[in-house]
Amino acid sequence: MKHYEKKISSEQIYDGMIVSLRRDQVELENGDTALREVIDHPGGVAVLAVDTDGNILFVSQYRYAVQEELIELPAGKLERGEDPAAAGMRELEEECGCIAGRFEPLGRLYPTCAYDTEVIHLYLAQDLRPSKQHLDEGEFLTVRKIPAEEALRMVLSGELPDAKTQVGILKWHAMQQNKA
Repeated sequence: MKHYEKKISSEQIYDGMIVSLRRDQVELENGDTALREVIDHPGGVAVLAVDTDGNILFVSQYRYAVQEELIELPAGKLERGEDPAAAGMRELEEECGCIAGRFEPLGRLYPTCAYDTEVIHLYLAQDLRPSKQHLDEGEFLTVRKIPAEEALRMVLSGELPDAKTQVGILKWHAMQQNKA
C-alpha cells in the first residue's frame, strides 16, 4: 500500500526573499487530520570539483544560522525556474574561480524533507580551468583544496558536518571504488 497525505487547506504565514512558510491541513490515510508546516525553497546546487591532482575544491565560510565557519562544497541557491546545471557551473566559477571541461550530474537530495521543499542537485566537475572568482555582494569565503582521501576522512570524523558536502564526497568515493 502506498502511503499518502491529502492537502485540505493551506495558509500562507510568511513570504520572504528566499523562503516562504505555509501551514497546511492534511487528511491522513486513516481519515484523521493533521497540520503540516512547510518551508517552500527554490532549491539549490552543489558541485564536487576535482582537480588533476585529485584534490577536491571547497569553500570555507561563516554560516550565520549555525553560528560557525563551515567547510563545504561550492554551492548556491537556484533562481525559480533556473536550470540546475547552469546554476552549478555559475556557482563554481563565482566561488572558486574555475570552469569545468566536464560537468556531470551526481543526483539530487532532500536535505530536510520533513518540512522543507528544498532539493539540492549535485554535480561532478572535472577538467578544471582557471577563470575569475566573482563573489556575490556580502559573500566572504576562502577556497580550499583538500586531497580526496583527506576529505573522506574528514567526513567520517565529523569535521565536515554539512549534509550536501557529506553526500557528495561519499557518493564520489563510492563511484571511485566501483571503478577499481
